[in-house]
Order: sequence, then C-alpha cells, then structure tokens
Amino acid sequence: MEQNTEKEILRYESTDAIGSVQISDDVVGMIAGLAVSEVEGASFPMTAAAGEVPGKNAMRKMMKNVKVDVAGESVSVDVSIAIDYGYQIPQTCQSVQSRVKSAIETMTGLMVSDVNVRVAKVNVP
Repeated sequence: MEQNTEKEILRYESTDAIGSVQISDDVVGMIAGLAVSEVEGASFPMTAAAGEVPGKNAMRKMMKNVKVDVAGESVSVDVSIAIDYGYQIPQTCQSVQSRVKSAIETMTGLMVSDVNVRVAKVNVP
C-alpha cells in the first residue's frame, strides 16, 4: 500500500500542463548518501568503506545516517559520517557539504539551504 503524505512527497506542477513530477524525500536522501560515498576519506558509520558504492543492505544503514527536510523548493540535509583516520576533518566535511549540495541541486533542481555534517566515528586501519 502506497502512502503519500506532504512530508514524504514534494510535488512540482509542470508549466506546460503535461503533468506533475513527484520526488520522494527518500530519493533526495539517497542522492545525498551516494554523494557522501563519493568523498575520499568519508563514509557512513557501519557501512561500506570510503569511496565504495554501498550495496542494498548498506543503503538501508546509510539512510539511517541521512535526514532531509524538504520545504517547498528548499532542502536542508543532516548527515552523520565516519572519517578515515589521517584525513583532515574540516576539509573532508567541506568536501561532503559541497558534493551533497551539488548532487541534490543538479539532479532535482531544488535549492539546498544547508548541509549539516556530524562526525560520529573515526575509522581506524
């Protein structure tokens, strides 16, 4: 059974009257999560290592570390990540913020207002 609530679905009305496009909050979260996995030195706690594309089970765990709040055409993203030992935390987090913002804006057309990164773990070799 499919549930469509305002919180779960963002609705765009097309200007040419062909129809509408709906993007689930989960899809925006998945885009954010995949963007994090592309940043060298960053990963999600208890998921694939940095730079690896996560599998199905890892995707579920990944989504627990991503929260998106879509309000109109603006998105706020909160991610909890792990940093590989030896990487500089401020620079790695800035890369995560930049990659997430770019990916969401490019793929959805939404404007990302902020990307908040919480470092929850350091991965040691």
